Amino acid sequence: MTITGDNPIQRPEDDTLGRTTLAEFFARQVLALDTTEGVVVGVLGAWGSGKTSFINLARKEFKRNGVHILDFNLWMFSGTQQLVEHFFDELTAQLRICPGLAKIGKALDNYSDVFPRSTRGVVKILAKLLQRKKTGVRENRTKVEKILKKLDNPIVVVLDDIDRLLVSEIRDMFMLIRLTANFPNIIYVVAFDRTRVEEALSEQKGMSGRDYLEKILQVAIDLPVIPDRVLHQQISSAIDEALSYIEDTGPFDEQVWPDVFMEIIQPLTRNMRDVRRYIAAIHGTVTALQGKIALADVLGLEAVRVFLPDVFKNLHGALGSLTNTSELIYDNSKITEQYKSQIDKLIKASGDRGQVVRAMINRLFPAARRHIGNSHYGADCKSKWIKERRVAHEDILALYLERIAGDNLLAFLYAERAWTRMADRDAFDSYLRSLDTTRLEDVISSLKVYKDQFGPEHVVPGTIVLLNILPDLPERQRGMFEWDARITVNRVIYRLLKSINDPDDVEAAVRQILPEIESLSSKMEIIYMIGYQENVGHKLVSEGAAEEFEKTWYHEVRSASDEDLIREVNICMILLKVKRLEGTSEDSFQIPASPKLTLALLQSALTEERIHSMESRAVRRSPRLFWDALITIHGDEATLKARVENLKEARLEGADELLALAEKYLSGCHPNDFGE
Repeated sequence: MTITGDNPIQRPEDDTLGRTTLAEFFARQVLALDTTEGVVVGVLGAWGSGKTSFINLARKEFKRNGVHILDFNLWMFSGTQQLVEHFFDELTAQLRICPGLAKIGKALDNYSDVFPRSTRGVVKILAKLLQRKKTGVRENRTKVEKILKKLDNPIVVVLDDIDRLLVSEIRDMFMLIRLTANFPNIIYVVAFDRTRVEEALSEQKGMSGRDYLEKILQVAIDLPVIPDRVLHQQISSAIDEALSYIEDTGPFDEQVWPDVFMEIIQPLTRNMRDVRRYIAAIHGTVTALQGKIALADVLGLEAVRVFLPDVFKNLHGALGSLTNTSELIYDNSKITEQYKSQIDKLIKASGDRGQVVRAMINRLFPAARRHIGNSHYGADCKSKWIKERRVAHEDILALYLERIAGDNLLAFLYAERAWTRMADRDAFDSYLRSLDTTRLEDVISSLKVYKDQFGPEHVVPGTIVLLNILPDLPERQRGMFEWDARITVNRVIYRLLKSINDPDDVEAAVRQILPEIESLSSKMEIIYMIGYQENVGHKLVSEGAAEEFEKTWYHEVRSASDEDLIREVNICMILLKVKRLEGTSEDSFQIPASPKLTLALLQSALTEERIHSMESRAVRRSPRLFWDALITIHGDEATLKARVENLKEARLEGADELLALAEKYLSGCHPNDFGE
């Protein structure tokens, strides 16, 4: 596909507005005029209304009648002096290469030599030209006129984009036209925005721009306004054409699109030039985004980017105000005021297009509606927005603005693929284990976005895979309010189990899951999650079943070998649970006196205290041990001390820092006295 961008059309077959016939009639009307003393005709219309395209459509009729067309490109020259100096030079050069017109070109070149190149101002130049008494000047002009009169057909000189010149250049260009328009068989076709030119000409004291134009133009055509229905159809057709060659355009919501089109895109595309600019923009952007963002949102924001650049440049700074839901600001009036100010700034930046910006907020950023109305959206909506790839979610909007997917969005994209495999245990496990382990926890966390879609078919395979992956998740430094990997995984598993409403069905699922779980710590997570222990259990099965699962696991731990226990990543919590489950009639479980097991226990009991002061953003971290838990596991502090001494004598690699920390506790120091 070829994207035309802002270029005017060249051929009648590209005329989507049906102006070809009108252009032909215009050309015939011009050619019917008396050109014995030259003619100036105008093609008038606002910027972008298609003046150049209209002239291009008329060219065919001009050429059919044997008319030569010369184009004077005003953009090749800067400043009035250069513009005037090169006017005749340009026409001469073009005439010389036209068949049969070389003689006129040479004569015109001789005539143009009288221009004093160093003189500034077209009026002074032409005054000197027309008033000179030298015979050579008059002879040259007479020679030009004589040759031109003999032509069978007139010559059309096209002067386009006059309204794009500086004010002084516009005035001087029309002065040049007025004073040279009486050459026989020369037809000037001038294209411009009437309002712009009239204002420029009116700046001369005591002169009406409109009156001035009426004295210059013999014929003028005002391009017809494009009917709304036609422009509507042109935009729609152009969008369809631009997107038809893109492999992945992204999710498309037919319910969202009509409002985005009618309230954002259509009000901003006022003519065919706007349509072409817009189409060129969306083709590149949609292709680059590779389907990662909802298509209707991209099309709406691209219209803002192209036609409201002052609004667009402020979008990144307003990201929070556009995407944060009511709960996320904790009812903080200062933040609310700041967000409201950012939204007001966007509306103000639009000038007289404030209604379009309000429509953008209503249709694309529902969380921001509270700043222009009374609508409020909760945090639960964010899961829906990210699943639908809507820019209403901060990570999706950031991707559109920055073209780089952030860590949170990448995690979701991986989770999206994982979710499609969750019902197949092998496929789900294989995909998750193929990912970078440093991303795995965030990917699992993102699976909760699909909690409303979890079904019975996902429970058993999904839970088995997640519990078996849990021990392999790497440790990482966490912020003040971040929970650990165990909680992250448990939240997803809990949602899976909750998707089964019947306790008997949950019990049946757990009976399938537990034999497939490879670690004692992972079995402990699901057993206590479904049970009845205060502050831990969610009572998802009957009390009898919960007690049965606990006892089975308890005896499995007691019968485990030292090597099995050492391999457990959460051995401290496992043994603490076992101690608390011991019945009075049972022999107390004695922790094996293995230095390796003691080291594993100390490693498992290691945590850190995180302190964030009000004066600094830095988080101070200090190592701590679950010392009371270690004492409970060993029965008393004396036994624990003996095991620490045995570990010290064993000189195991990686034990020194843990031993130093344990000895602080054994010396009677309280953690607050450690001095880290």
